[in-house]
Amino acid sequence: MDKMIVYEDNVLLIIHKPAGIATQTSRIGQADVVSELKNYRKIKGENTYIGVIHRLDQPVEGLLVFAKNQSAAEILSRQLQDNTLKKSYLALVYGELTQNTGGNLTDFLQKDNRTNLTKIVNEGTGGAKKAVLNWKWEKTYQGKDCSMVEVELLTGRHHQIRVQLANAGMPLLGDMKYGTVASKALTKKLGIKNTALLAHKLTLLHPKTGQYLEYVTDWKVPPIQ
Repeated sequence: MDKMIVYEDNVLLIIHKPAGIATQTSRIGQADVVSELKNYRKIKGENTYIGVIHRLDQPVEGLLVFAKNQSAAEILSRQLQDNTLKKSYLALVYGELTQNTGGNLTDFLQKDNRTNLTKIVNEGTGGAKKAVLNWKWEKTYQGKDCSMVEVELLTGRHHQIRVQLANAGMPLLGDMKYGTVASKALTKKLGIKNTALLAHKLTLLHPKTGQYLEYVTDWKVPPIQ
């Protein structure tokens, strides 16, 4: 657990979650970050409260912030709602994009709880939620049929980045749920093992002091060389 921790004080924890571990799960015998953090606090002789502010899908790695008490959790949750707490991601997508491209994606997403999949639907469809993100080009890997983009989430929906980028013709490499035949083939060719999405930047106001905090991380294992 110590290796995951990026920042810690008496009211919050910021960690770099590795790919392959759930943020939180009710499945017996399956490891998850929240349980690990509770055990970590217990060993330190602290209250084991862990306030979950946001989550990352199991195959996604990157930065997560957790509160150590209910007051901090409420403040951070409000920051998330009013977009004071900002999250940016790096995504490796199929296709060689043109330099300096980018834009806004606004869609309506509907989650199917039976399959744990989300799809884009028309506005007004039952259960649909508005999903908004901004994206911009970061790098093109010439001759490898893929590019890196940075994504800023303006809403937090189930599988949002994966669904919206796939719908916009930029499926994530390593994504076996929403990828295309071509992106899955390239994933196999490049030997990518997990969804190529990294929560790489987190900014917020400290819930106790009000200090501006910004943290940036890199892929522990680069998805492509």
